[in-house]
Amino acid sequence: MLQVSLHNDGAIRLNAEFDCANGELLALVGPSGSGKTSVLRGIAGLLKSPALQGRVSVGTAAPDLWFDSVRGVRLPPQQRRVGLVFQHYALFPHLSAMENVAIAAANTRKTRARPAAFFDELFERMGLAGLQQRRPAQLSGGQQQRVALARALAREPQVLLLDEPFSAVDAPTRQTLYRELAALRQSVAIPMVLVTHDLNEARRLADRVVILDAGESLQIGPPARVFASPRNARVAELVGIQNHFQGQFFKSNEGEQPGVGHLVWRCEEQGRAGTPTSPVTLQVSDKGRLDDGADVSWVLAGELLDISRQAHAQGGNEVVCMLQEVLPLGEISLCTLVPAQLPAQRMTLNLSTALLRQLGAVPGAMLYVRIPPQAVHIMPVRQSDKS
Repeated sequence: MLQVSLHNDGAIRLNAEFDCANGELLALVGPSGSGKTSVLRGIAGLLKSPALQGRVSVGTAAPDLWFDSVRGVRLPPQQRRVGLVFQHYALFPHLSAMENVAIAAANTRKTRARPAAFFDELFERMGLAGLQQRRPAQLSGGQQQRVALARALAREPQVLLLDEPFSAVDAPTRQTLYRELAALRQSVAIPMVLVTHDLNEARRLADRVVILDAGESLQIGPPARVFASPRNARVAELVGIQNHFQGQFFKSNEGEQPGVGHLVWRCEEQGRAGTPTSPVTLQVSDKGRLDDGADVSWVLAGELLDISRQAHAQGGNEVVCMLQEVLPLGEISLCTLVPAQLPAQRMTLNLSTALLRQLGAVPGAMLYVRIPPQAVHIMPVRQSDKS
């Protein structure tokens, strides 16, 4: 178990806390400058900041303490059993693949005991058998990345840190490396922390994600949950949610089904509704976390919507929209819809090109969009969001 709590003021701001279990792959996700690599450097002992505070430990029953600002513990990088894979490999160009790996392995007990068997097994596992004497310039991008990963594993690490390791290779090689990472996880049960800006990569590889912004961990959880249910408007923006709107939440009226609330879809220029009525009011789930009449922001899961050219037989949560724009992208078309009763709003949906053809939907067509309650995720508006 890796446990991280890092706080730093100044040029490199950090306020990140998370843990990563043995065998788990945790992805740090955020825009450029969000502190992802700084967090990795803090774990590895490479972040040289006198203002750094917090704690980094590895293990469960009797964890190894790598950093503790309160106790004055600050182990140097060479005393932390960390395997670090850099974005651009960082291999020594004048050394062979074997020599690059041997440098990292020089201080491990296993290497001194049986170096030949250790290296043979490692190179075989990484698909590098027969390439030990080649220099980096004689290797493909994927092979160089495997050498970098072999070097990280040669330290027999307690934690594996991956800093955008797949961004410098082409798509076919990236797919191969994904498979190799998945296979590696089955044989090496240590915490793995992956830095990536690619949301699809995080969704595909990670057990959990940490959303970072300005060095602060905003939300942690399984990718599907975080991307579908962001904690606040900033997280929704960082995970690329396009359909993000404002509104006002009302609890159910007397006599209505319990656990049901009403969401008034409101434009920025509109005032507060005061009552659960508006040109567009949606029935939503009430989880008991919001006050009656609370200002909220909300996001829409486009894949859960039901699109038709005619009104649905059961018309709950149905919004009539004009199809404003269609941009074909092969099997999927990027569509912009304008609610007829809220012409200042825009919904962006990825719709099947075949469905559009079947519906005869072209720009200017009117579509009936049914929004099930589970497609709506509501977030409270914090005071800082209003200012």
